[in-house]
Amino acid sequence: MASDKADSVKKKFFAIPVAAAVIAVSIFVFYPNQSQSGQSPDSAQALVENGSPVLGDPNAKITIVEWGDYQCTYCHLFHQNTKDQIIQQYVDTGKVNFVFRDFPLNGADSVLAAEAAYCAGDQNKYWQYHDELYNNWGGENTGWVNQKSLDKFANDVGLDLGQFNQCLGDKKYENKVLENQKFGEQIGINATPSFIIFNDKKAMKLEGAQPISAFEQVLNNI
Repeated sequence: MASDKADSVKKKFFAIPVAAAVIAVSIFVFYPNQSQSGQSPDSAQALVENGSPVLGDPNAKITIVEWGDYQCTYCHLFHQNTKDQIIQQYVDTGKVNFVFRDFPLNGADSVLAAEAAYCAGDQNKYWQYHDELYNNWGGENTGWVNQKSLDKFANDVGLDLGQFNQCLGDKKYENKVLENQKFGEQIGINATPSFIIFNDKKAMKLEGAQPISAFEQVLNNI
């Protein structure tokens, strides 16, 4: 269970400066290879499991885990301004893989949007739907996340609407979304977007809608 896995992830962060601008970066302390002895689960595995499908090469040496909310203003800004550059420079080149985990700070509509993305994933279109949500972002708690809009996004990415709506109606992924948030809280996530960037030896936490330069500094020093 997620609560058990949190035991092997340390919650203490140590702030370090990485640029002239104020950038929230911390060392995120955990034990990436601790697990197989049976005492506690693998922390690296715990950071990615229960999240989105892996974007990029699953065997890439570095993983970026984003904790986000589909209604979050700064998550939207990251998606619009930085995500594509990370994908082009690091994910498409095989250096990094990327995972999204839900942290629905803005309540029920954010949970519903996250559920919808996983329902799209049942039809192998998680990332297309994920992008569609952010591309059609309408603010925080303005009502733009509703059945009509979610159906439109489903049509726009080519989903079988009947299957999609049955998944949503059954609340198939509600617990998954809420468990993601609970696990994030247990390891010290308290804002969106937050990123844990790690390899098999070290992990760092980056907060906010940072420019590509902030990610470059972390990725070049991990």
